[in-house]
Amino acid sequence: MTVDTDPTKIAELLARGVTEIIGRDELVAKLNSGQTLRVKLGIDPTSANLHLGRSIPLLKLRDFQDLGHQIIFVIGDFTGQIGDTSDKESERPMLTEAEVATNLTSYVEQVGKILDLERCEIRHNSEWLKQLTFAEIGRQADAFSVSDFIARDNIKRRLEAGKRVSLRETLYPLLQGYDSVEIRADVEVGGTDQRFNMLAGRELQRLYDQAPQSIITNPLIDGLDGRKMSSSWGNVIKITETAPEMYGQVMSLRDELIIPYFINTTRFDLDQIRQFESELVAGGNPKEIKMKLAHELVRFYHSAIAADQAQEYFVKTFSQKELPDRLPELKPSAYDLLTVLTEAGFAESKSDARRAIEQDGVRVNEAPVTDPKLVLNPGDIVQKGKRHFMKVI
Repeated sequence: MTVDTDPTKIAELLARGVTEIIGRDELVAKLNSGQTLRVKLGIDPTSANLHLGRSIPLLKLRDFQDLGHQIIFVIGDFTGQIGDTSDKESERPMLTEAEVATNLTSYVEQVGKILDLERCEIRHNSEWLKQLTFAEIGRQADAFSVSDFIARDNIKRRLEAGKRVSLRETLYPLLQGYDSVEIRADVEVGGTDQRFNMLAGRELQRLYDQAPQSIITNPLIDGLDGRKMSSSWGNVIKITETAPEMYGQVMSLRDELIIPYFINTTRFDLDQIRQFESELVAGGNPKEIKMKLAHELVRFYHSAIAADQAQEYFVKTFSQKELPDRLPELKPSAYDLLTVLTEAGFAESKSDARRAIEQDGVRVNEAPVTDPKLVLNPGDIVQKGKRHFMKVI
């Protein structure tokens, strides 16, 4: 595939969803030269589902891919066991090999919602990290000082607070950095929390007589509870979410997140986004613009038809206080309410379902339910909270 050197496209590549570029001059020169770059992103499978926060660097990879560059998606099946503490205020526990394998079940399929997998090189870093000897790790570690590692903001705060920092955590950047050596990356993309790890890649590439990679950092976005979106906190919008649920979750975001989400988690036309921003500043209705955001995200991860249906569902359910025309249906293994709530995915367990009932969060045929032993009948409509509806069959 021929590399596209269109200056307008390159300018947007280097600006949209970008916080900082390290090695910018070298990167611009390479992009303008028509050279095919090897562009890397690594993600540790610390949870089973990718979320919109993870989509930001993946969309940047897609931008590079659309210009004809080679994408290398590194699945951190080895580093996922070690645990990256870059954005943590406490020690991240190690995962077992089995836990990582479980989380990996549909990772590539999820990545395929954003990247063209046929034009993507997918690697697992256990391929090379399992082979490293202690002598080689010692050689890599010699490129850094202890002060380099403990000067990082989150590590410094933990040490000052008297919290434990494991030696394992301080070695993590070596592993991520060596990934860049192994795949000979020209560019690495990642969140601002990954800056130190990506800089370690530049140092290790110099150690192995490679040209240091350029680095593009992307902003981190807030999740459903106002904190940084993180699987650890459960405040995420998963890219695997159902269309109605994704639409509803986006509509629950704070209004000030509308424009950042448009810019960073979609590839909606930037001129139109600027128009939306002007409308909001002038006192426009944020709900209408947020509905466009929700529709665009559902369209991207599902389809235009699914987006239209999710919007119709939302309007009828929340604005017009009507039941949606098309309700999901469930034929449960048993008709007691706890089983139905669990098998419908409205609760993670029967204990979780019981708590929802006790907190007045469940309705059957629009009437509040307080009895967890209630037995349902085919045709009953079950509602949990404001967004979850299901018809028993």
